[in-house]
Amino acid sequence: MDFNFNDTDAWIQFAKDHWVTVAIAIVAIIVIVKVVKTVLKWVLVVAILIGIVVYGGYSVDDIQKKVTDELGIIGEKVSSEVKDQAIKAMAGEASEATYVDNADGSYSIKSTNLELTGIPNSGEVNVKFHNASLGKWKMEGAVRDYVVKARASAK
Repeated sequence: MDFNFNDTDAWIQFAKDHWVTVAIAIVAIIVIVKVVKTVLKWVLVVAILIGIVVYGGYSVDDIQKKVTDELGIIGEKVSSEVKDQAIKAMAGEASEATYVDNADGSYSIKSTNLELTGIPNSGEVNVKFHNASLGKWKMEGAVRDYVVKARASAK
């Protein structure tokens, strides 16, 4: 088994899933350390700790995968919410956006919260919302409307 003892998220998830067992193990370790006065004490403590790590068929890798999966779901929800906010900003800020044709043939559109850059007829633009890159978006729907309105107001 390959254990990563430095992954605190995995250990926290393990403690949440098996808190009763962890509590019993801690009490057992305290009792053993107080009562037993020989080398056997440390053998028992190590055996309990190894038992906790291997307990229940979970490996630290399994726990890391679970934590990563949960964080991925949260990341998707946040990404979706940010994208929705950017689209709402496009609808509200299109009339105040400034459209600039760059020397390299690309264009830039800037407003209070948004910055779009793209190449004419490429079918996609790079989007920044509050100076955070949201990646490349296809030129459709609200994005197309925003670009068209910004270009029209620049003329």
